Amino acid sequence: MLPTQTNELRQLLAQTMVAIGVDAEQAAAVVPSLERPRQAEHGDLATNLAMQLARALKKPPRAVAESLVAALMALPGAAALIEQADIAGPGFINFRLTPAARQRVVHEVLAQGQDFGRQPASGRKVMLEFVSANPTGPLHVGHGRQAALGDVLARLMASQGWQVHREFYYNDAGAQINNLALSVQARGRGLSPDDPSFPADGYRGDYIVEIARAFVAKETVQVDGQPPETATGNLDDLEAVRRFAVACLRREQDLDLSAFGVRFDNYFLESSLYTDGKVEDAVARLVAGGHTFEQDGALWLRTTDYGDDKDRVMRKSGGGYTYFVPDVAYHLNKWQRGFTQAINIQGSDHHGTVARVRAGLQALEAGIPQGYPDYVLHKMVRVVRGGQEVKISKRAGSYVTLRDLIEWSGGGDEVRGRDAVRFFLISRKGDTEFTFDVDLALSRSDENPVYYIQYAHARICSILAQAGGALADADEAVALAAAAKAPIGRLVAPSEYALMARMAAFPTLLADAARELAPHQLAYYLKDLAADFHAFYNAERVRIDDAALQEARMALLVAVRTVLRCGMALIGVSAPERL
Repeated sequence: MLPTQTNELRQLLAQTMVAIGVDAEQAAAVVPSLERPRQAEHGDLATNLAMQLARALKKPPRAVAESLVAALMALPGAAALIEQADIAGPGFINFRLTPAARQRVVHEVLAQGQDFGRQPASGRKVMLEFVSANPTGPLHVGHGRQAALGDVLARLMASQGWQVHREFYYNDAGAQINNLALSVQARGRGLSPDDPSFPADGYRGDYIVEIARAFVAKETVQVDGQPPETATGNLDDLEAVRRFAVACLRREQDLDLSAFGVRFDNYFLESSLYTDGKVEDAVARLVAGGHTFEQDGALWLRTTDYGDDKDRVMRKSGGGYTYFVPDVAYHLNKWQRGFTQAINIQGSDHHGTVARVRAGLQALEAGIPQGYPDYVLHKMVRVVRGGQEVKISKRAGSYVTLRDLIEWSGGGDEVRGRDAVRFFLISRKGDTEFTFDVDLALSRSDENPVYYIQYAHARICSILAQAGGALADADEAVALAAAAKAPIGRLVAPSEYALMARMAAFPTLLADAARELAPHQLAYYLKDLAADFHAFYNAERVRIDDAALQEARMALLVAVRTVLRCGMALIGVSAPERL
């Protein structure tokens, strides 16, 4: 049911409540629940409104339901929307829409095209921070899951009127960057990871060898938005090694993200928090506010005052800040930039930082609300290929890279590989374990959800092409305009109603997925829409002697194709016209 129709029914029910004796003020406070029954034969929508009102009216729920149905069907306008209202069980009311009400979605899809389900700009701003990998190696599959979740969530929120800002936070400061520089320096001097002199916490992948060779050869690396970095070739200059290695890996990660179809509006450097004095300023505010204390030579923050399980060290006794302190400074900066809503998509290993970052922000007394920022935490990904778990990439040394996964899943076809990886990595709720089956991604069968959905789209394109005419026009606007002239009222078969009901749920699905930060709901929806199309195709013939019915069914397929394209575009998956 379309959102507009749901609102119409709620308005009718509000009038109905008053008609059966519910106080007008009380009726205004009651929001009737409307849900789609699990079994299609029970109707299109159901409500438990009679149970909600029974106590106030001092009547059995079923008696209330009988009064509601009688009053509802007597209202002007109800007959255009509701064909039948039945009472079930103790007082549930099942509604069956009129054919015209069910068919309205086809008209709306054909009129709105790629805007179907989208909302106008609302003026609301949100920052999504995701990936934010240390520039110490290629992106691994965990980063890939984060990139997919963040990118699709950004697209979903933008579709619902949000002004979305995408940010990548580069952790280019700290011990891990020093270990990177030492590793490149050691490789440049000919040391292997097995050498006793190799850094104990160094990085061992083949990419370190590539960086060392480039540094010695005095090559130049260009990172988007940054001045070029030219290697000095002097391995004794560890700072020069560090700058060059970070530049190389930033470019490496940029290439990974480009291959994955992910872009960012801004790259924020952790190091800038120190050079711009933002960390020191945040610490000074916390000290001045009386939220810190010194113990054992360390500076502590009283995070227990804000719900943490224990107080946390800010500055270690040996000097240097713990890792959550720059995070507090960074999120204060987000707030000061006007992002009153911020969402971080991070691995579940960051769970421990949530409470302390939020506590630090509250202690700053900067007007930041509790619960800022929001977090979407995801679990890591297990990769299976040929029935065996894959844990190591030769190039990375200790993990499977995102680019490995794209190459394997596409069988040499980068677009196909990207489609599979993007879809698979958002197809489960982020906080659940996920096993990525490379062989399934490569298969051309109904078991592969990406292929199943793309095949539905390609089959529709084939049917339309065979029929020819304006409905098959390569210009989508022409096809939509031609389809809008079809006699949609001829669409009354059960499989046609099922398709229309599924399409009508699309706008609500987008709103729910964006609000609940749950992009996996879109993946489920597309599989269900493809299944409804395949069921229709198996139940009904499209090319028939009845010209009017054929035209109506062709128009229905144009609408289904449009919704499939809308959904696949939000996931970033291609919509091939033939497979």
